[in-house]
Amino acid sequence: MKSDRSLNVKNNIVIPTYAQLIENTFIALKELGGSGKNTEINDKVAQLMNLPDDVLDVPHLNSSSMSEVNYRCAWARTLLKNHGAIENSARSVWAITAAFASVETIDGDYIEKNCKKPSQTKNAPAEVQMENAGVEIPEEVRSWRSKLQDVIQNMDPYGFERLTQRLLRECGFTQVEVTKKSGDGGIDGTGKLKINGIFSFNIAFQCKRYHGVVGAGDIRDFRGSLTTNIEKGVFISTGSFSKAAIEEAAAPGKQQIDLIDGEEFITKLAEFGIGVHEIKDYEIDEDYFAKI
Repeated sequence: MKSDRSLNVKNNIVIPTYAQLIENTFIALKELGGSGKNTEINDKVAQLMNLPDDVLDVPHLNSSSMSEVNYRCAWARTLLKNHGAIENSARSVWAITAAFASVETIDGDYIEKNCKKPSQTKNAPAEVQMENAGVEIPEEVRSWRSKLQDVIQNMDPYGFERLTQRLLRECGFTQVEVTKKSGDGGIDGTGKLKINGIFSFNIAFQCKRYHGVVGAGDIRDFRGSLTTNIEKGVFISTGSFSKAAIEEAAAPGKQQIDLIDGEEFITKLAEFGIGVHEIKDYEIDEDYFAKI
């Protein structure tokens, strides 16, 4: 495919094309043993393509929680699904289908061109074409998520504090207490997390209502603030985490920090029905009515 190069350059940084990401997503699933969750697949694709931090940290349009690469990876999975190469479960686990189990590589150019309905906006950017082409929109990029992101970013600080406490309690935390509030609307706090009703851990959390990318320095500062009685740290951001931050959180020999980015924050709100309600919709089969 000969893509318009301007579609793949943002802030003078070259972004992988959809076709490249389609091919590498399939390879990534192969290397993951045939299945994987969104984050696992995205990380493996970045590894396979040797994508540097400056590429991975480019945000999608005005999004504060999704990078351009992850946005395109979401579409890559959808187009592979339309091609019949992969499928996904209700738990957002993607797996290679039986029909493609013995296939080693696929043609990303062909899939991008043929696994969506013809667009009415041929001169529009690729992502706009796909959104207007009748293709099932990936869960990660649906419009309600960006609207909810805006609502969260504009919440009153006290409301955001209560929302975070509610979400943590729904996730199984008890004795949730806010110990510090920051000027940027973020909060620090502690709580307990009981596993299987038997094992309990002292947890410290930091939640940043952030528009951009959280760096490794923020993770190091948070880890350095943990007292000796804290057994686990959780860093929540309504934005996203840089590759360096993710690596720092899982650095060997250091206290491990669990990360929850803006996309997962929103997913959890939806999962527990906090301020979000699922509705049913119907698609009209106009051909049926025309031919009956």
